[in-house]
Amino acid sequence: MEIKTVAIIGAGTMGRGIAYCSALAGYRTILEDVSPSMQEQGIEYIRRAFDEGIARGKITEEQKQQSLARITTAGSVQDACREADLVIEAVPEEMELKLEIFTILDKFAKPGSIFASNTSSLSITEMAAITFRAENCIGMHFFNPVQKMKLLEIVRGLETSEATVNSCVEAGRRMGKEVVVVRESPGFVTSRINAMIGNEAFYMLQEGIASAADIDKALKLGLNHPMGPFELVDLVGLDVRLSILQHLHRTLGDKYRPCPLIEQYVKAGRLGRKSGRGVFEYKDAAAKQKA
Repeated sequence: MEIKTVAIIGAGTMGRGIAYCSALAGYRTILEDVSPSMQEQGIEYIRRAFDEGIARGKITEEQKQQSLARITTAGSVQDACREADLVIEAVPEEMELKLEIFTILDKFAKPGSIFASNTSSLSITEMAAITFRAENCIGMHFFNPVQKMKLLEIVRGLETSEATVNSCVEAGRRMGKEVVVVRESPGFVTSRINAMIGNEAFYMLQEGIASAADIDKALKLGLNHPMGPFELVDLVGLDVRLSILQHLHRTLGDKYRPCPLIEQYVKAGRLGRKSGRGVFEYKDAAAKQKA
């Protein structure tokens, strides 16, 4: 089907980034969040991202204004999805919450619309099973920060149709992404490999093999990784990474057993940049939280 209107459910870090890419690609874009303040923060983030793009010579002022004009907001999932051809949920990585969203979408979205989950590890097939349109359900795994990261992982569930895959591949390319299509499996491709690297890095830190800074430096300079495993986990969130590891441990076995150190950090509230402290400290973030 031709996609003209895209609804994004959740105006958090991922949702606002997806909305940026959708609007810039020329789609009418509806950004939903139940929190008015989160909506405002999301729109302000998008404005700043466009300004940064202008400063870097990536987009023009005209593109910014045209893109912002394409974005509207909604205060409920029902309102956001009614006219959408493609709905992308970007809520926290909790299956119960995603199932609740898909149930609402199935009831209120128009016939033929596509339901996509921005999950990094959870089952698309399980989400699709609670709808009456499993063939229209798919995974669209974007990466943070969405407006800068080029990869989009398209995840095919058990009953996802070829037409749905093709429509989402086209939408992803139009949003400026390099697309890979994978069959559903726990962790897909990127999360599965990245979780193992990050978990091993925590075991090395726990065993005192090297400092966190030196482990990061080794992988960046020796293996040409753009970010070290600890820089990355602080950006993603240690709680998010732990949740993924726990899911992979349940589904794929002992090689994904979470390192006790990451569990300890999460219990201590050291969640990464968003809390001001993870593996490393972020004084500016901590100051903002206290303000």
